[in-house]
Amino acid sequence: MWTCVSGSAVMDGMIRGVRWLLAITRAAAGIFLIASVLINFVNIIGRYFFSISIPWAEEIMLFLMVGCVFTGCCAVAWEGRQIRMDVVLMMLPPKPRECIHVLSELVMLAAAGAVTVFAWPVITQLAEFDERSQAANFPLVIPQAMVPIGYSLMALLVAFRLLMRWRAGIDRAVPGDGDTAH
Repeated sequence: MWTCVSGSAVMDGMIRGVRWLLAITRAAAGIFLIASVLINFVNIIGRYFFSISIPWAEEIMLFLMVGCVFTGCCAVAWEGRQIRMDVVLMMLPPKPRECIHVLSELVMLAAAGAVTVFAWPVITQLAEFDERSQAANFPLVIPQAMVPIGYSLMALLVAFRLLMRWRAGIDRAVPGDGDTAH
């Protein structure tokens, strides 16, 4: 037997999913950053006190920073806090400002899609040829995959934010909750 779930229940479930995704990506970004700092600290101690440095430290710290940036960008995209030139935008009346906000989010979705599509052949080749970093012998497919993964997650979050904005507009335009079809 089919049961119909109201639009608000679906939205509530999606919001819980977004919170879960943000918690995971924030935790991953934090772990990547802490691991990078720890490797750097150990390398500094080894270099200055024991005259021994870790040969792979710089490479792995770079890969960890890539992971930190492309997992941390999810929270930035969700909150709409990416770098932008909004001095003139803030002087506009609300309607044109809202249109430009939506346009910028659509451009972000297009850019994220393009990066993901163009990154895929590089990632598959890195995996096929088992390309590895020089010092750490680390598979290069992992840090390279963080770029389209981060952009895909950003696109997902921005698309959901646009859906919520659209949904809020419908709810304001129609009396009630807008979910009359069950």
